[in-house]
Order: sequence, then structure tokens, then C-alpha cells
Amino acid sequence: MIRLGVNIDHVATLRNARGGSHPDPVSAAQLAIECGADGITAHLREDRRHIRDADMQRLKALSAPLNFEMAATAEMVDIACALKPHACCLVPEKREEVTTEGGLDVVGHAAALAPIVQRLTQNGIRVSLFIDPDEQQIRTAAALGAPVIELHTGAYAHNGEGELQRLFEAARVARDCNLELHAGHGLTYDNVEAIRTLPHLKELNIGHFLIGQAVFEGLGPTVRRMKSLMNPATTTP
Repeated sequence: MIRLGVNIDHVATLRNARGGSHPDPVSAAQLAIECGADGITAHLREDRRHIRDADMQRLKALSAPLNFEMAATAEMVDIACALKPHACCLVPEKREEVTTEGGLDVVGHAAALAPIVQRLTQNGIRVSLFIDPDEQQIRTAAALGAPVIELHTGAYAHNGEGELQRLFEAARVARDCNLELHAGHGLTYDNVEAIRTLPHLKELNIGHFLIGQAVFEGLGPTVRRMKSLMNPATTTP
């Protein structure tokens, strides 16, 4: 089965729009777990625009693995090493962006990333690098010692199946490098079925669509439907 990590950032976005504590992203995470999510993903941004430090502490206490999305900064590394989530996914981050706009430039920042990957690993945290489907980026990620890469699927989500070949080629390179393969960004009911056929794919991390669709269907049915599309052969008629 392909695992589903549910990103609950935008439950926190909705909460923060009015202040207070409702809706609670941790309650949403617990519901997602009860309805089939295999893990929870949350991005603690530098500007704390959605997820907050206290949210991360509470998410860590849940029963499912926590995937801590983070920029490769000294502040975030310190927080991660104190929190000790199951995994950290290093992503690019710019204050002016609405959402993550592309993969991390592992090739251009290899020297800076190497000690971060090493420190997180030494603290028992599984490191993933969020990168574009590019062979040089993938091979550099492997050279840095990260056991996992997450392919940025944004170009595919925006431009359609013409981008699939790049993802398939990247998946094969990842396999050659003994990297575990994850993917995410812009995935929906309509485009996930092609992505699930990527060779050796182990996990998808999906957030914005699931939280948005939950307005119409409820979070539980949305999570269950996405899981069934990701793993149709395991779904009982």
C-alpha cells in the first residue's frame, strides 16, 4: 500500500484567520488518523503563518508518525532536534510565497545541507528532501545521506500528463540510488491515479486539496476516498 500523509497546515490557516483555537489542527489530525491517514505532515514556517510551535508539540503526541516540514535553518533544526518527530522534510521557503513553489536546490546548497542532514539523522530523525524530478538533484540527495526524497509534483499538477515522464524517470533514478520515494504537491482526486503508478512509490503527502474538499464532504470521507484512489486494489467493494 502507498501511505497517505495528511498535511493539516490549512486547518491552522482557517483558525488563525479569526484567532482563538477553532478549528483545531490537532483535532483534525486525530480525525484523519482515525479515518485512515498513515501519518500527519505539518510545516512550521519561519513566520508561523499557520502551524505554531505549540501545535507541533501536540501533534508529536498523537499515535501516527509526524512528518515535520521545515526550512533548512538553524532555528528549525534546533526545534526539530528538541521535538524529535518521526521525520523531517527539508523544503525551500520564502516569506513572500503563498505555498512552496518548487523543490529544494540540493545541488546548489549541498555544502550547507550536509551538516543539517547529519545532525537530524544523529538525533534519530528520518530525513527527506523535497526536490524537483531531476537526476542531478536526486543523486546529490543520495550523496548527502538522506534516506528519502519527496518529488515535487507541482509541475504535473499544473501542466498535466506531459510532466509524467519526468516523474517516472526520477523514480527510477531514486530506486538506483536506494532512496525511498515519496511525492506531493497539488494532488487531487483527479490526478492522483496516474501518480500512484510511479515505480517504487511509498508515500504521498497531500494537504490543501484534502482540507478544501473536506468543506464539501467532511474530512473523514475525503481521507478515505483519497486512500481508495491511491490503493484501489486494496479497497473492498
